Amino acid sequence: MRGKPYLSVIIPAYNASETLVRLLESLAASSYKNFEVIIGDDASHEQLTVKKLHSTIQKFPLYVTRLTHNRGPAAARNAAVKRARGEVLVFLDADVTCYPDTIGKIADKFKEDHDLTAITGVWDKHQRTKSFFPQFKAMRDWSYWTNERDSEGYYYLFSTRNAAIRRNVFVRLGGFNEAFRQMEDVELTHRIAKRYAIIFAPDVRVHHEFEGFWPIAKKYFWRSFYWMKIYGTHHKFDTVTTTKRETAAALTGVSFLGIIGFGILMFFFFADPLVKEICLSIACVLLVIHLVLLRKFLWFCIQEKGMVFTIKAFVTGLALYCIILLGALYYQIKK
Repeated sequence: MRGKPYLSVIIPAYNASETLVRLLESLAASSYKNFEVIIGDDASHEQLTVKKLHSTIQKFPLYVTRLTHNRGPAAARNAAVKRARGEVLVFLDADVTCYPDTIGKIADKFKEDHDLTAITGVWDKHQRTKSFFPQFKAMRDWSYWTNERDSEGYYYLFSTRNAAIRRNVFVRLGGFNEAFRQMEDVELTHRIAKRYAIIFAPDVRVHHEFEGFWPIAKKYFWRSFYWMKIYGTHHKFDTVTTTKRETAAALTGVSFLGIIGFGILMFFFFADPLVKEICLSIACVLLVIHLVLLRKFLWFCIQEKGMVFTIKAFVTGLALYCIILLGALYYQIKK
């Protein structure tokens, strides 16, 4: 008979048995043992069962809580938490894997600091694939978390890909808002931060293999849509959703592309050299501002991957900024 676990690992899942098995295998290799795992099955088409997922791994208690219909990751996590017994809730996405010390470091931090309420970890910058976009996305996220964040900030995004919080606080706050099928982590972050600090723990790391351009672009579009909804409530830029610097980078990047497109149009249909000169001047100013705003990320890319990768990263970033803007505009149309 196992005693009460200190950590409850909460994993939402929707048709994710393949990645779940890899995550469970990584948890089984953990150097820390006093934890349980609870999977919130969001009405997957496949049948997620303890027997199927745990057939070769018997190193920790494993439970599956199944929703009757698909309601999103917020609802799946909330359902799993209801079965949790641990003092601390550890939230992981189903498509990450842990390092042997990941769970132990989380436990140590909460045991050593009884005033600690919530932490958020990070995913490493390495990818197994040699494809450009997954490497770009991993580098972009890593730079955002480690090179570009406000070191003086008292709270960070409670990123449910890799985060932990005391269970009593989570329950007191009412859990995740199930009206948000995306950006539920951002919405919860704001409620936590009203009373508590969310500490960034860069040594608490997981591994995540990123998808290609279009699946990520779709996620950016909808996260931008929901971000506008959240911004309409809080009316502020911050380190949780997006900073003024990031917003300025997006606007200058998209404006740069717009002016370039307008200039090309003028070149073919009008011969006025003054119009061409004005377009070129505005485009140059916007490009310089955009490069200044992105200087930390671009320099990081140069150091890590070289100039060719950095140029491709710059162009890819412009494309993603356009998609983000489209998501924001779509919210304005739909509201």
